[in-house]
Amino acid sequence: MPDVPEVPTPAWRTARKPARAPRRPPVTAEAIVDAALDIVDTEGLEALSMRGVAQRLGTGAATLYAHVQNKEELVELVLDRVNGEVRLPEPDPDRWREQLRESARQIRDVYAAHNDLAKAGFGKVPTLPNSLTAIEGMLTLLKAGDLPDKVASWAADLLALYTTSAAFEQGLLRLEEKRNPGATAEYFRQLGEFFHALPPERFPTLTGMLASMVEGDNDERFDFGVDVITLGLRAYADRMRAEEGTE
Repeated sequence: MPDVPEVPTPAWRTARKPARAPRRPPVTAEAIVDAALDIVDTEGLEALSMRGVAQRLGTGAATLYAHVQNKEELVELVLDRVNGEVRLPEPDPDRWREQLRESARQIRDVYAAHNDLAKAGFGKVPTLPNSLTAIEGMLTLLKAGDLPDKVASWAADLLALYTTSAAFEQGLLRLEEKRNPGATAEYFRQLGEFFHALPPERFPTLTGMLASMVEGDNDERFDFGVDVITLGLRAYADRMRAEEGTE
């Protein structure tokens, strides 16, 4: 079969160049943390994986390991990012109790906004910059209440457990509401019906206290816990000084 001669391109027509694939932005540690936090915010902590992060970034999991050693380190980086959202006040000894309450509520709300992320902090001691800054701020705030070092140090642990536990519960409810809108309200409605149906002759104390057991909103009940802790810290510090003769 004879060769077919090629048709020349007219001078007035520019030859088309092959389209180039759009360049992806380079994968950085910050981009990896952004993608990981987005997964937690949309699907919850259990959905977070190195493969899932890589898919969000349009790359392979191997690329991530150039910046992050493993999933455990990635979760630590995500926690540190979230701890960077906490803004503790400049301590004012005259407003110590109010500042402690406001700070505890802020920490709870920051974590609860990221679904069940608070669970990742249990049993871990933070060592990254934002986390250390938050610890420094809380210890400084506790010291503004004229607490001995031992009391302030242990109180920081106690408040961390209280705030993150409250955040975890609140975050779980938030995540469940995302997955099943209206399910949380329906659960508590059914729970209320169950308790009101309990026989008083068998559970006299419980049924007699039902009104007070459901009294107060989420913030009021949380603030109650912080106030109990705060009053206890002051009383414990005073007793400690009395026993040591340092009043």
